Amino acid sequence: MLPVIALVGRPNVGKSTLFNVLTGTRDALVADLPGLTRDRQYGFGRRGGRYIVVDTGGLVQSPEGVEVLMAAQTERAVLEADRVILLVDARAGPMPADRYVAERLRRLGKVVIVAANKCEGFDLEVAGNEFHSFGLGTPIPISAAHGEGIEALAAAMLQGLPVAEAEEDQPLGDTIRIAVVGRPNVGKSTLINRMIGEDRLIAFDQPGTTRDSVHVPFERDGRNYVLIDTAGVRRRARVEETVEKFSVVKALQAIEEAHVVIGVLDAHETISDQDATLFGHVAERGRALVLAINKWDNIPPDQRDHIRNQLLLKIPFLDFAPQYFISALHGSGVGDLLGASWRAAQAALKDLPTPELTRVLEKALEAHQPPLVRGRRIKLRYAHQGGRNPPVIIIHGNQVQHVPEAFRRYLINTYREAFRLQGTPVRVEFRSDVNPFAGRRNELNERQKKKRRRLIKHRKGK
Repeated sequence: MLPVIALVGRPNVGKSTLFNVLTGTRDALVADLPGLTRDRQYGFGRRGGRYIVVDTGGLVQSPEGVEVLMAAQTERAVLEADRVILLVDARAGPMPADRYVAERLRRLGKVVIVAANKCEGFDLEVAGNEFHSFGLGTPIPISAAHGEGIEALAAAMLQGLPVAEAEEDQPLGDTIRIAVVGRPNVGKSTLINRMIGEDRLIAFDQPGTTRDSVHVPFERDGRNYVLIDTAGVRRRARVEETVEKFSVVKALQAIEEAHVVIGVLDAHETISDQDATLFGHVAERGRALVLAINKWDNIPPDQRDHIRNQLLLKIPFLDFAPQYFISALHGSGVGDLLGASWRAAQAALKDLPTPELTRVLEKALEAHQPPLVRGRRIKLRYAHQGGRNPPVIIIHGNQVQHVPEAFRRYLINTYREAFRLQGTPVRVEFRSDVNPFAGRRNELNERQKKKRRRLIKHRKGK
């Protein structure tokens, strides 16, 4: 198994920056704002070998509110780690908050390495010497922002641990990536915790608790998944803080890299234009979609039909997405989401044979012919697959630029029913048959030219 390295420290010392440097990614959100990271963020380290790096939230001496949950997440990361890096700010020097974190780590009995960050421009011989007083060994001076001292830190933290070579990093393969998206405070983190059966993410009754996109890999029934928790997406006019803007970008990136999106709605709130816009973006990007209407347990029976009618009225363009009425807090209906997500992913990645596509097209045309255009019938000849995730079906024929949108929707529904493509959008594109000799002039050889002159002379003689 790969060794686990946890990054711990007080807020705003550069843990997320170091996480991005060690993993060679930009997965952790970085900004000059204390307490930005809240959930545990995992990644594969690439500097000095192959290992797992865990970014954690900042520890404070007297936690309040969400900080209590952040401290619990950090303690879990430390308990499962093989090495702990205590990150401190060399420019600020030893702070009471640093001593508090060092004392907590010492009580947990883990091997701790002190990394003195922000040492750019300092004399490395003396940088970080003030932190010897922690009694955790010789501090290692680094600059995470400039990449200085990282190799020395990697060598120290991996000393004595079995580390595979960095080149052995394996692709995800058959892993299904599922992004959980929705407006703030609809229960996305609570839903993921319920799906995996542990308090992996911070769930707090406060909008905007999740700021970064957190990847949670796990296995269920022999299938590999990666759940991606995202920040709540609000209307652009309400997004004011710079951090929230980056959080929205991270959420949109999560949609882009996912195979399936679970769209979470709050049954207690009306379906807004923001919900329609967000899930419309998911459909536009071609991602498979499963709708989870959360907090269904507290809805009176006489109001449930009204909510179902609102779904049909506000988001009719998502008729391909299966709907599940759940309670993430109590677990009712949550067990069906993984199976639905798996089926939607399989539909989005399905191979569609050309003969079958053409046969379905012929049957669809027998039932309903496309309309006439200036007295001429639109002819659709054959179909083949043009892409996956989402499935793209390309149909060849003539006058295809005149095919009505209603007939395109008819073909989409026909293919969805024939191939059981539930949960994924299906795209149908039309292409005109191209004459390979169009624009080319037939050049005659010498014999054909003589014959042509003879015929012309014969015609003139008559």
